[in-house]
Amino acid sequence: MTMIKIVRFIAALAIVALMFSCSGLRAISPQSAYPVAIDPGKVGEYPVLTKSDGGYVYDEVLEYRVWISADGDDYYYAFSTYEEAKQFSEKTEGAEEPLVLVLQHEHINEPEPGKYEHVKGDRITEWRVEWLDGNKRGPDTIANFLREKAKESSQQSPGSDSLKAEPQE
Repeated sequence: MTMIKIVRFIAALAIVALMFSCSGLRAISPQSAYPVAIDPGKVGEYPVLTKSDGGYVYDEVLEYRVWISADGDDYYYAFSTYEEAKQFSEKTEGAEEPLVLVLQHEHINEPEPGKYEHVKGDRITEWRVEWLDGNKRGPDTIANFLREKAKESSQQSPGSDSLKAEPQE
């Protein structure tokens, strides 16, 4: 009888572990003012050279980076949370403010001031951390952005064709 209870207990633990792994939930999720890296196991493994700035929206946070300039060399340390990166930057000589590496499945390109394009396709870019606030892409984020910019543009200069709303592949 005791052996049956042990087997049931192990089976229950296995089911709980499977539920957490399949759902993408983490048993322990640190509290953070900004999103935690989507895959902490990959932090520090993303390309050093990426796009810089832009896109207006993001889909996932990949890591937080603290760049250091010392003796003519530039290098960075990567972290899963903003708080870890911030604490490191404050106590490390030559360290800059943390940046965030984001993944964009779709983004908004602005090839010239006031002209916006909806671009589809993955890209990785470094952002200032404060740009995360309110800029996570939802299903209608880009369409709403383009609609709002078109409205603003038409109010400023009637007949203007400065917006391109078709997605680029």
